[in-house]
Amino acid sequence: MRPAFAVGLVFAGCCSNVIFLEKHPGCGNIVTFAQFLFIAVEGFLFEADLGRKRPAIPIRYYAVMVTMFFTVSVVNNYALNLNIAMPLHMIFRSGSLIANMILGIIILKKRYSIFKYTSIALVSVGIFICTFMSAKQVTSQSSSSENDGFQAFLRWLLGIGALTFALLMSARMGIFQETLYKQFGKHSKEALFYNHALPLPGFIFLASDIYDHAVLFNKSELYQVPFIGVTVPIMWFYLLMNVITQYVCIRGVFILTTECASLTVTLVVTLRKFVSLIFSILYFQNPFTLWHWLGTLFVFVGTLMYTEVWNNLGTTKSQLQKEDKKN
Repeated sequence: MRPAFAVGLVFAGCCSNVIFLEKHPGCGNIVTFAQFLFIAVEGFLFEADLGRKRPAIPIRYYAVMVTMFFTVSVVNNYALNLNIAMPLHMIFRSGSLIANMILGIIILKKRYSIFKYTSIALVSVGIFICTFMSAKQVTSQSSSSENDGFQAFLRWLLGIGALTFALLMSARMGIFQETLYKQFGKHSKEALFYNHALPLPGFIFLASDIYDHAVLFNKSELYQVPFIGVTVPIMWFYLLMNVITQYVCIRGVFILTTECASLTVTLVVTLRKFVSLIFSILYFQNPFTLWHWLGTLFVFVGTLMYTEVWNNLGTTKSQLQKEDKKN
């Protein structure tokens, strides 16, 4: 029952989060700050027991992890300010398997089968197709002025660079977490709290941008919250819903990691990305050509190949047949 409930949380939280994330164009910093603050307060109350519970993993290791986690979160959200459409944002982040494999080979000296290398090639080609087609759209949809079009393309290139950096940093953080969990054991809920609480002072450097957007939020049209009847500026309502849905998504993933095998978690998260992508395209009518669909297909087929889901399904089926014969 709990795994099914967790899957429901992941799909409901993350897919609905797409809606409220796209309601905040250019507001990446205030969204990130609100998400971190909410999860940090919740963790301080229920995980850290108001600061009385000592962490199982030394704080100095969390400091390194937090630096990487904070950087990835800020850069990923800021990329949306740089002419990066939400569908491309989601597709690009689906390339985390590539980054994990590359850094795994370099840092952990891992070696993989031809099947896995083929899957990574599919993901790479898929991301390249979507990125290339999005680049054409950026230049064609820009102002008729050649100078404005070039500036828009440069901003888009900067966005692609930001996504690439965040992808590699996220993979490096995953490897760092893997080594920590081997040494100290798995403490996912504790890590969730410290990854969100320790970076909060870093938002001081983004205070002016956060304040500017808070002022803009206050000036947005008023909205009456259903069932409660309270009237608030609509952008604050969108931000609140974004934070809540993000928390639901993260909690769902946490439950899955404690209840299911890593293969199942990877598969659920991958399918969630695909559903979020389709939902974003249909709901917001983002431009999405046949080439984008082909690139998306490559990304998700490659991801499923990497997780070897078909091999595992075949193994499960053969085991069931053997059990039937015994009975």
